[in-house]
Amino acid sequence: MKYVNSEFAYLISSIWLLMMDHISRIGLFLEVVKHQSFAGAARSLGLSGPALSKQVQSLEDKLGVRLLHRTTRQVTLTEEGAYYSERAQKALDDLAEAEHQIQERKASPTGVLRINAPIAFGKRYLVQAIASFAKQYPDVQMEVDFDDRHVDVIGEGYDVVIRIGALKDSSLIVRKLADCPIILCASATCIEQNGRPHTVTELAEYPAIIYTRHGSGNKWRYRDAKGKIASVSLNQNFAANNAEMMLEACLQGLGATLLPIFSVATHLQSGQLVELLPELHTYPERGIFATFPQNRHLSIKVRLFVDWLAECSKAFPW
Repeated sequence: MKYVNSEFAYLISSIWLLMMDHISRIGLFLEVVKHQSFAGAARSLGLSGPALSKQVQSLEDKLGVRLLHRTTRQVTLTEEGAYYSERAQKALDDLAEAEHQIQERKASPTGVLRINAPIAFGKRYLVQAIASFAKQYPDVQMEVDFDDRHVDVIGEGYDVVIRIGALKDSSLIVRKLADCPIILCASATCIEQNGRPHTVTELAEYPAIIYTRHGSGNKWRYRDAKGKIASVSLNQNFAANNAEMMLEACLQGLGATLLPIFSVATHLQSGQLVELLPELHTYPERGIFATFPQNRHLSIKVRLFVDWLAECSKAFPW
């Protein structure tokens, strides 16, 4: 048994050395591609031109294809070489990133972490998550802003920004934390006083609470059960630029309103608020997202914080 184990260990060691030798040849090949010449790559690597050429030739022999067109002045990629160099560079970059992340995980996260989130959502659902993260990682200095304006993530130096809505394409990295449907609802008191609308036509005559910072004014855009998208003008009875004010006005029976699920979830569960026309869904669909700048070597504090938020979001009541 001892002899067999020794043979197995020797086999594994041999395979490992062959793999390392192959990866080394790939790195040499990519250096030649970078310099577009064996001489330039050889000078950069501290090798002789013939030795470098021999290694690349060995890689081509192993693959069974020609990777480079060689002339006395320069080398250029073949079609197979172009494909291979692109994939090989990505593979080596991924290995380097994995090594970087492993090294980071050995150490506790440190430094300043700047966070921005909408006021109502942040106060209701993020304060405990953020505070518990700060307690878990005391060497991270948290700077938290709750603000409803659309901040410039990169220009204002934020590490993570929580955004709610239908996100457009951007240069930021986005991780979805949860769905965030916009609910048309009214209080039980409002329904007792005004009845319950059963059609869009009836809704158009119903007293409504309007969000003044929304670009569409008093228009509600929705999708029906058949997927058709349409809109209706709401009958403004009260207006505000703040979700908390709108919620309170709705609870007081001043009209129907459109509010994000995080504002009304507990009130819907208690029966204080009732969803109207549930067969219609606000369009486009919204979500809650953690956004952060692109960075191939994403800092461990950002990665840990976003993972933390993703885990905490599982407890959202909706």
